[in-house]
Amino acid sequence: MAKVTAESREAFSAKMQPYKDSIDKIFEKEKNITALMAKDKAGNSYKRMLLAEDMIYITTLYVLINNLSVEILSMKNMDALNEGRKTLYKAIIYLEETVSNLIDAPYSEYEDKLAEISNIPLNKRYELTRKLGLAIRLIIDAYGDNTKWRWSFTELQGRFATVAKNMIDMKAATKIYFDPRNPDYDTAVYYFRLIKKLLGESADGYRDRYELSTRRLDDIRLGINYLIALRRVQIALSETEDAEETKKKAVVWKSKMDTDQKKGISN
Repeated sequence: MAKVTAESREAFSAKMQPYKDSIDKIFEKEKNITALMAKDKAGNSYKRMLLAEDMIYITTLYVLINNLSVEILSMKNMDALNEGRKTLYKAIIYLEETVSNLIDAPYSEYEDKLAEISNIPLNKRYELTRKLGLAIRLIIDAYGDNTKWRWSFTELQGRFATVAKNMIDMKAATKIYFDPRNPDYDTAVYYFRLIKKLLGESADGYRDRYELSTRRLDDIRLGINYLIALRRVQIALSETEDAEETKKKAVVWKSKMDTDQKKGISN
């Protein structure tokens, strides 16, 4: 590693400062909004959605700070990456508080929460989901393959998949999905396609974490829950064959889990 000179440090600090100022400004805005939310709960679901979007933006600023560090100092800025990772969790928590963190629950169990954000159009929800997914990908790529957070990212991506699914009004969106004349038809198709992809990847991610790292039954159990959630979506979209394949996969995983549990592999 090349020695970092005082000049390069000064150059990095100068170029990084505008990003840092923006981050501080948005965090101050968050502080003021959360104070207002504590006093008056009216419209808090909408406010949390806006705060989630702010946290996603802050994450991208931390990624830019890291990129500057790599460019100018030839080294990653782990402080920026760690702060970006933490801020991503804040974004997800705001969304979980808005639409719930239920993985394999029927739509009726969180329908009332979605009623509170009914004025947010489908394309805005899809756009927010894509922004969050991009921010997660940027952080994961910036850390690299040999990071100690590798298996922690399984949880991050799983929680992302959950809120992505729960942000969609299943009843309204499925009607749009089957109506090519609807102006939101393409958005519904792309959104459901993304949700299915995320749920499937989360299922596989937890299965991999179980097999390759933790050997905790909680992980394979979560993998099964994501498969069940995926199957719910497939059934809602009348994808009978895919739903049946997902069910078979879940049965195989459940059998594996039960066998391992009998062997006393984990709790």
